[in-house]
Amino acid sequence: TGARVGVFCEGNAVDPRVIEPLRRRGVLVEADPSWDTEQSRTAALRLLDDLDPTLVVDDGASFARLMSMERPQMAARVVGVAEETTSGVRAFRKMEAAGALSYPVIAVNDSALKTGFDNAHGTGETCVTTMQRLLGPDWFDGKKVAVVGYGPVGRGFAQRIRALGARVTVCDASSVSALRAVFEGFPARDLADVLGSSDMVVSATGERHTLDLSALRKMADGTVVAVIGGILNEIALDEVPGFRPKEGEGMRVLHVPDGPDVRLLASGDGVNYTVGGGNPIEVMDLSFAVQASAVTYLLAADRRAAQGQDALPHKVLHLGAQADEKIARIALEVRGWKTSPKAADTGSLWTTTRFTDRTEGE
Repeated sequence: TGARVGVFCEGNAVDPRVIEPLRRRGVLVEADPSWDTEQSRTAALRLLDDLDPTLVVDDGASFARLMSMERPQMAARVVGVAEETTSGVRAFRKMEAAGALSYPVIAVNDSALKTGFDNAHGTGETCVTTMQRLLGPDWFDGKKVAVVGYGPVGRGFAQRIRALGARVTVCDASSVSALRAVFEGFPARDLADVLGSSDMVVSATGERHTLDLSALRKMADGTVVAVIGGILNEIALDEVPGFRPKEGEGMRVLHVPDGPDVRLLASGDGVNYTVGGGNPIEVMDLSFAVQASAVTYLLAADRRAAQGQDALPHKVLHLGAQADEKIARIALEVRGWKTSPKAADTGSLWTTTRFTDRTEGE
């Protein structure tokens, strides 16, 4: 009869048009755009109790971590978790290091088909188009934009707005990422040195308080501040007295205590999925295929363990490269493209070197 499926979504990311069709198909749905944080937490726990999940497909690790903290016996029975995002995988790795992980986690995020496509091409582009809708189609032309974080999302975003005429500066704590940005034509500078002169400051790190209150105070009046990707309080809005997010609010003027009035997009949440349409299915289908592969892998491992074979360790794990290759091959075929055949193996051995493998006549 198939799996019994439940879906949870926080209020800020709900599309109400999706709820009823899912329910008509027998899916348990806990999602309401009017919820505040406490109501979302209550609903997530209600879904856990109603469903008693065997597997969890998570996006940001909040749902599975809530299960671990509030329903530990349930978490101990879970076959595993497939995690979609960078921030979620980061959280699970911290759980593993703390000895708090009671199930295996497949880091779907670390698949080349996720970070290299969903992040770089999906989020990297839809954040741009959402901002164009909010600010105007030509807004980026000539503007100074500081992109904080040069991972796949920040990289995809930076390259696209440069093509639209923006003057982009990259700010990253990683020397390797900053050097990559320089080799790709972007200046890399200390964030503190560019805050006051930037027309827009974008956080693309998935780290809490990337833009803290001191950073906000250094900005000029009218600076546009936004998060792409995003976790709660990537901008330190919890330190702004009286701040309350508003669902669906594209832009507001935010008065920074002892600082400027800035223009805040999407109440400081991820721009593309809160006030935009999110990533198109043409790129999300790759991530969903990796998620399906992760679920299949976890279930197969559970069956093997039931037959007396070794169970998966309670760690953050990866699918092999063959999973990406299989999905990419199918994706190419349905789009009408092909790979080039691999060169035939002529029997070369590790002992064959430039000193022994000579052409005839040398």
